[in-house]
Amino acid sequence: MSHIHVERRKDAGELADALAGAERIALDCEAAGFHRYSDRLCLVQVTIDGATWTIDPLAFDPTDLLRDALESADLPIVMHGADFDLRLLSRDLGIRVSGLQDTQIYAALLGEEGLGLASLLESRFGVELAKKYQRADWAERPLTKDMLEYAASDTRYLERLVDVLSEELDRMGRSAWATEECLALEAVSAKATSEDRQPVDLVTRIKGVRHLPVREVAAIRTALSWRDGIARQRDRAVFRVIGDKTLIEAVGSHPRRVEDLLAIKGFPTGLARTEGKALIRRLRAIRESDKADLIPYPKGVRRGPARPPPELEAVVERLKAVRNSIAEQLEIPRGTLLSNAVLLEIARVKPLTLEDLAGVQAMRAWKIDIAGEALLATLRND
Repeated sequence: MSHIHVERRKDAGELADALAGAERIALDCEAAGFHRYSDRLCLVQVTIDGATWTIDPLAFDPTDLLRDALESADLPIVMHGADFDLRLLSRDLGIRVSGLQDTQIYAALLGEEGLGLASLLESRFGVELAKKYQRADWAERPLTKDMLEYAASDTRYLERLVDVLSEELDRMGRSAWATEECLALEAVSAKATSEDRQPVDLVTRIKGVRHLPVREVAAIRTALSWRDGIARQRDRAVFRVIGDKTLIEAVGSHPRRVEDLLAIKGFPTGLARTEGKALIRRLRAIRESDKADLIPYPKGVRRGPARPPPELEAVVERLKAVRNSIAEQLEIPRGTLLSNAVLLEIARVKPLTLEDLAGVQAMRAWKIDIAGEALLATLRND
């Protein structure tokens, strides 16, 4: 099956007509975060009634081409594992997708063990997707014919797949569950996009820094900033400049010469020779600074959730037992029914009624219908 690759707005007339007359759209996106500094949107794939287009957003801005169709609440947009792609479209094009039908959500609510697109296409249609370009650099230009064909395959079968999964959900009485989950994902992804724009102290991304002395925190922060600047300049993913472990080891060795960096196992030779002096100067400045001038680890920031007190943890364990039993009966993943984070919030809030339970974040109506009374009964027995 062939597809059309669009690199200029003036060549998108056929696609524009298809979008205007579409009854539904299969959609996917490719980004470059594994290779590049920015995980920017690099390719958009669209299938409409069996015809597929790949669109190059690095060659032209496709926002006006796509917005009306993708933001129409009356037009189903079929995607698979849409969370990250929704954020990309919102952040890079300002498009907030409506009418989402996520086949990964559908599969989870059916109790499928393999939730990947390749697994579902093989089990339903006997189609085997190629894996050659799973880690491709989608910011590379020109994209090869094989890369474009690989990308196009991600949407070619989505229309058939959503039809099959929808029928299965309908037979099981779970169609409303899927609709509610897809609407929630639309909302959460839009909110997450705005949060992504907030500046982040780089040290909060490194495990174990929180309790270090302020001078060590400052040294690690300046090393991370040094790496971040290089990654940005070279448009490379930060871990491809130098890994966290090696960089932290370099900070701890208090290097005074480039040779000290070269002696550290795993420290890239070229990086040490071209950029090492700058790192050494910045680390020296931290060592020589007055402690009062150094910025400590930010207050109130944690890399993960704090462990609840024992009495609350005991309540969560009882709620988990209820959740696990119901999930087993429904033959769906436990986290699909209720995540541990939601159970912890329920334990903290201690709702007395179903209406109170509905006020807990991420509690959907279908989850309350299925598990609400059992959860409340467990809380009343504490």
